[in-house]
Amino acid sequence: MIDFKIISSDSHVVEPPGLWLERMDSKKWGNRIPRVEAGQPFDQWIVDGHEFGTIGTSSSAGLRYTKPDDITLDGSFKDVPPGGYNPHAHVKDLAYDGVDQDLLYASVATTMYGIQDQDFVQDLFEVYNSWLSDFCSEYPDTLNGIGLVLIDDQIEKGIHQMERASELGLKGVMIPVAPRPHETYDNPMYDKFWAAAQEIGMPLSLHIGTLRPGNMRLMEDGKVTQTAVERCNNEYAVRYSLGHLILSGVFERFPDLRVVNVEHELSWLPFFMHRMDVTYIERTEQASYRYKENMTPSDYMKRNVYHSFQEDGPGIRLRDIIGVNNIMWGNDYPHAESTFPESQRILSEILADVPEEEQSLIVSGNCKRLYNLI
Repeated sequence: MIDFKIISSDSHVVEPPGLWLERMDSKKWGNRIPRVEAGQPFDQWIVDGHEFGTIGTSSSAGLRYTKPDDITLDGSFKDVPPGGYNPHAHVKDLAYDGVDQDLLYASVATTMYGIQDQDFVQDLFEVYNSWLSDFCSEYPDTLNGIGLVLIDDQIEKGIHQMERASELGLKGVMIPVAPRPHETYDNPMYDKFWAAAQEIGMPLSLHIGTLRPGNMRLMEDGKVTQTAVERCNNEYAVRYSLGHLILSGVFERFPDLRVVNVEHELSWLPFFMHRMDVTYIERTEQASYRYKENMTPSDYMKRNVYHSFQEDGPGIRLRDIIGVNNIMWGNDYPHAESTFPESQRILSEILADVPEEEQSLIVSGNCKRLYNLI
């Protein structure tokens, strides 16, 4: 049993079927507006006139413990736990899981980063952010929203969307874990966006699955097509983006910028940090940006990047290399991978050999500091 206050740094809402239908401009977007079509036996999100995303794995928390063979991408909204879309039910599930607060990410909306049309995606995100703000406002000391922001080459619009998310009371925003391939995060055009995020103190999340079109395959024509091998290499995209941020000097130019690596676990980080250091020191022709500060890439990783994990015992054993002040636990409720409703047991097991002071940092302290939580 964990005796400290527990904050999940990565939980989720499950968007209700009417979220966009009730709030988007029907004259402007017509039948492109996301909606759920009932089916037998499964329901289906329809976005931009096409089948899109999943319902099953976004809403089957606890099934991994009882009937793991029944976990499927398909699902029906009637089977979604009310805590996914009802804030009152959500806080009850938090209490049942022994969790005091959480940071709330989207479900189907995260995969909307894969839609090409920028104006459409920006409107989708504006509506979602407003809905999430309303959701969290029911329990402002417990529920903490993470908004959605699209940047691409429309930097000013991205800044405006981030500023509006802050005004709505959201604690951070997502940006694509993988931007469009010709617009990687070492591109100087983003400097104005990094500066704005630093100025307003808005942490930027690189959440699994938030890929812009043209990256490693996750979905095609709105349907999940990722293979088992691709799933086992999910951290590729975040490694690529963190490498661009660190090796191009973004964190040197913007020392107070904070980026959060979400739902990619931990164990791969020490090797990646080591490879960046070796490359920076021994391959100066390739690592052409040279820091003015007496720092290494792994130093910037420890200073500027936080890591949200669920169940990575080996990663916890490597916490001294990763940086114990940067590690934050999350339950991923109510997704299929979630530790709900066994979070207390799982935390007790993976933190059994961790000193109490470090346990406190991992389960709440680091999250409180990053997001300025009560």
